[in-house]
Order: sequence, then C-alpha cells, then structure tokens
Amino acid sequence: MDRDHTGSPLAAFLRSARSRLSPHEAGLGEPVLGRRRVSGLRREELARLAGVSVDYYTRLEQGRSRSASPEVLDALATALHLDDAEREHLHTLARPMPAQRRRRPRPQRVHPATWRLLDTLEAASRPAFVLGRRLDVLAHNRLAGRLITDFRALPAAERNQARFVFLDPHARDLYGNWPAVAADTAAMLRRDAGRHPDDPALGALIGDLSIQSEEFRRYWADNKVHQRTTGSKDYHHPLVGDLTITY
Repeated sequence: MDRDHTGSPLAAFLRSARSRLSPHEAGLGEPVLGRRRVSGLRREELARLAGVSVDYYTRLEQGRSRSASPEVLDALATALHLDDAEREHLHTLARPMPAQRRRRPRPQRVHPATWRLLDTLEAASRPAFVLGRRLDVLAHNRLAGRLITDFRALPAAERNQARFVFLDPHARDLYGNWPAVAADTAAMLRRDAGRHPDDPALGALIGDLSIQSEEFRRYWADNKVHQRTTGSKDYHHPLVGDLTITY
C-alpha cells in the first residue's frame, strides 16, 4: 500500500492553496448551504478545473507522486488563482534539484556600488537597507538604523528582519500594521525555503522562530509565499511620529 506523505512541502502547499479558494472564487458558482464540509475547493473540483484526474491530483496532494509536468503545474496554478510568486513556488516544490547537484548557498556579500547607493539615499534623506537570503540584513544606512533598529550593533546571527519582526517587542509598536508585515515576512521565508531547501542557516532560523514565536507558527502554517516587490509600509516612530515609507 502507498504511504501517505502528506507532510511534504508540495502536498502542504497544494492543500493550503485549495483550502483558501472558494467555489465562487473559482468560478463554480455559489455553494449550496449545508452541503459542504470544506471551506475551499474539494479535490475533485480542483482536478476538474485543472483538467486532471481526481486520482492523479490526490496522489500529488498526498505526496505520492512528483511527476507533474510543467503543463499540469501551470494548469493547477491557474485553477488555484496563484500569483506569479506562488506559481514559481509550486514549480520549485515539484521540481527540486537532484540531490547530487545541490549546493549550499554562496556567502552573501554587498557590492561596493550598493554601499555607494546607500550613501546616496542617505544624502537624500531616504532610509534603506539591503536584504539577502533568509531576510538577513546585509547592510543599511544610518537613517534605516534610526528608523527600525541598528542591526550593526547586533551579533551577526541576529541581523535578520524576520527575527526583528517576530522576536523584538519594539517591532509591534513600530509597524503601523504589524499583522500584515508579519504575514508577509513568513511568506517571504516560505519562498526562500522552497528555493534553498538545503540551506542549514535557513532551517535553523525557521526552527528558532517556530520555537520562540506562536505568531510565526501560525503564519508559517498558512503556507503562503510572497515575493519582495515595490510597496509601502507605515511606521509609528517614537520620536518623529507616523511615517509612510515606499520601497
């Protein structure tokens, strides 16, 4: 009998995405009240929308098959209304790099031109910092240090945006919408975990956050992914008041 590997990242991501999409959002019309036990799509509904058999999709969601073609993955992504970052994440989980070709990520370094850009932004009164893998804070100008925290004063292992968001009490007062920032932070880490499954430092970070933060465990369990893009954040700074910073 086949084992049910429902704990695989691919299986967990598919289940989470399916549970978040209602029949109405998927174009199946309004559900009949009293006849559904699930809040999202049923497996058979998603399979039909994606044009695959229920048995085949069930094997994917239970981690018993990883042989999905790019076309099938795209069909599932379309049926699930995934955005570009989520679609990429689905492909990454379904097509991991062969074990013999996996390499640990290279050390992260900041290019001299990036340091010059930070100085230029400082002169223009613009706080800025550079994030690497795992949301490590690789560099920032003085304004960013005054706005958020001086990461350079912290031990190297603690210079991380996710650690600040979830473990520093100051973060809850600083961010105007801390729950949204926390959800996005966990979703960005989730994306990094899919792209760098063999990064021991990333695994250790996720483990530490899971142990120390109940909120992180909750957002991590949502299985959402997010890509860093442009946007804005609201801050409640104790000295200068309310600020909105675009990025």
